[in-house]
Amino acid sequence: MRTTLLRRSRRRLLALLAAAALAVTGAIALPGTAQAANVLTNPGFESGSLSPWSCTGNLGSVVSSPVHAGSKALAGAVSSSDNAQCSQTVSVQPNTAYTLSGWVRGSYVYLGVDGGASTWTTSPSAYSQLSVAFTTGASQTSATIYVHGWYAQGTYYADDIGLDGPGGGGGGSDTQAPSAPTGLTSTGKTSSSVSLSWNASSDNVGVTAYDVYSGSARVLSVSGTSGTVSGLSPSTGYTFSVKARDAAGNTSGSSNQVSVTTNAGSGQTAFKQAAPYLYEGWGDPPNVSTVMSATGVKWFTMAFMLDGGGCNPMWDSTRPLTGGVDQSVINQVRSAGGDVVPSFGGWQGSKLGAGCSSASALAGALQKVIDAYSLKAIDMDIENTDEFENEAVQARILTALKTVKADNPGLKTIVTFGTSTTGPTYYGNRLIEQAKSLGADIDVFTIMPFDFGGGSDMYGSTVNATEGLKTKLKSTFGWDDATAYAHIGISGMNGLSDQQENTTPAIWTQIRDWANSHHIARLAYWAVNRDRSCPGGGVVSNCSGISQSTWQFTSITAGFTG
Repeated sequence: MRTTLLRRSRRRLLALLAAAALAVTGAIALPGTAQAANVLTNPGFESGSLSPWSCTGNLGSVVSSPVHAGSKALAGAVSSSDNAQCSQTVSVQPNTAYTLSGWVRGSYVYLGVDGGASTWTTSPSAYSQLSVAFTTGASQTSATIYVHGWYAQGTYYADDIGLDGPGGGGGGSDTQAPSAPTGLTSTGKTSSSVSLSWNASSDNVGVTAYDVYSGSARVLSVSGTSGTVSGLSPSTGYTFSVKARDAAGNTSGSSNQVSVTTNAGSGQTAFKQAAPYLYEGWGDPPNVSTVMSATGVKWFTMAFMLDGGGCNPMWDSTRPLTGGVDQSVINQVRSAGGDVVPSFGGWQGSKLGAGCSSASALAGALQKVIDAYSLKAIDMDIENTDEFENEAVQARILTALKTVKADNPGLKTIVTFGTSTTGPTYYGNRLIEQAKSLGADIDVFTIMPFDFGGGSDMYGSTVNATEGLKTKLKSTFGWDDATAYAHIGISGMNGLSDQQENTTPAIWTQIRDWANSHHIARLAYWAVNRDRSCPGGGVVSNCSGISQSTWQFTSITAGFTG
């Protein structure tokens, strides 16, 4: 079956190449440079959103790396059944020559115009420019431009796509600007974003885009009459206005101005949490009162809240939400002056993020747990192919977190996920980018710096991974170092990891001290159940596999202050 697929792919590639060659041969000369302009909207994806591009299968996203120029690019997550085609329809003039060009990277990437010319490249490891010329039909007034990859060939990237020509206007020279938008108002805000809406403008041919300005800087371009400006700083005042633009590049006057001050972010509220994982369904669970008395730790991350069936939250999918051993432990923690953050998900089991049918259903499940325990924070441990490597489920989880955060003022939201030794992987980067795109306002992005696949320097690898996360948060949200660190968590693994990496008490102390000096938000580890000595014991559930004092890692973690 695989051999047949490859043969079909090659035949398709050759046919498209031949068609592109014929189209280029038949092209006529373009108008002079002075008359030419890029008639595409959001050609470099610098707005941070896809609009007005649309992508099949919801497989397109805006990423911060790799880019050709600027700070953003398009990523198409090709699957075995979808080539992740992203397209945009624009107004054009009839019987007119245009040149389509763009920079692409990936295996078998195509650039073309629907029903007309196209071109492609095989598999550049760096950005490569594609270009193709075409002439519109005698009565043609619109064209659909597309870029796509090839089935099962992996994610492709595209940037700085241009359609150069005289613009739209139905064959005549359009010099009339749209009317100025009216009624600009703010419809919502977070610590890092402001949502806006306005009334539509009118134009003799048609409005193709609205440009949102913060002061004199254009910060967003959209095709509709609403948009969300992201990457803003907490507790900061901004003044916004909007201008309309048509296909010929004519720009309206400015709308009314609206001034908005963003909410205070988690950095301003100084959210800090030393919260090692405690699991009542595994590994000879310790007496929590004994652990607290011996170590001084106050917070625990309680694992794991899963789906008991029908999007119904239960501990480990089997123990009741309330009235069981987990509630008894939580009561003991709170009686001793501490508190808990339930962790939803994990590596295995029936997870609510994957099992609930929609973001609203998932939000309802989360709310049941929040209400049952009057929670101050929740942790979404997003792992494995069912949640972490499923972009639709990622979006569902983030949307649900956004909902419960809005419905529960003061609730802190944490997402926890795996990492490489240098920072987030593709799916980690995707998670962060989706968080921004959806305006989820996540308080803490926690990485799990272990099971690297061979990392021997656990302190150095942890620091490098955390610095990589910081860099990603800065580039995605526009934060400075201090704000990025204040949104970061580290969740390690004490003693031997699944891949035989060894985090000793001395190394964990180094990591804690680094975390304190950089004022991150959260320090956790897996797990208190394993915080007991068993040198040579291997990777087991009730001890660390190394020589240590009982509850030594918990005592070290309790010294985290941020």
